[in-house]
Amino acid sequence: MSEKDVYAQAKGQMRLSERIATALPGFRGYKEKELRRESDKLVRNHLYTKLSGAKDGIRSIFQKITDRRYLDVLPDMDRLTAKIDRVTEKINHASYGYSGFFDIVKVKEENLDRMIAFDNQLIDYVNALTAVVDAFKAQLVAGDYSNLKDQAQVVADKLEALEDAFDKRKEVIMGVTQ
Repeated sequence: MSEKDVYAQAKGQMRLSERIATALPGFRGYKEKELRRESDKLVRNHLYTKLSGAKDGIRSIFQKITDRRYLDVLPDMDRLTAKIDRVTEKINHASYGYSGFFDIVKVKEENLDRMIAFDNQLIDYVNALTAVVDAFKAQLVAGDYSNLKDQAQVVADKLEALEDAFDKRKEVIMGVTQ
């Protein structure tokens, strides 16, 4: 899934009445901005869905570790669970590039395009996170309970990298960075 694919697909699915309305002066730009925002929302929904799966995996890992009574790892897993909850909701409820008519800072189309591209790059971070969560879970399912703290730290590092990248999103929207 790439940003151009999502935007082009959304643009291609416009109804006839919407296509006619885009011929009106001023409406075309408005509609194209809305399509960009909706495209970005689709990308972020995809991120949220994948993160929710990783969150379920972390909870499953936490449960397996708790059942085996590895008490020294429980605080790490508790922090990890809280952090993935926070990051997941941060992504789910992030701004989608809207600026009101009277707002001082206006969000331009090229910044919206950068925002879509940026959110698409976050898919790589989420994929890396889900890969380490899946590997950790597979290790436990196989009965290998060695290096639990190290494995939890690997997951925490991937989650930290995702959150750090996501926190730069507002700068991208405003056109401060690329």
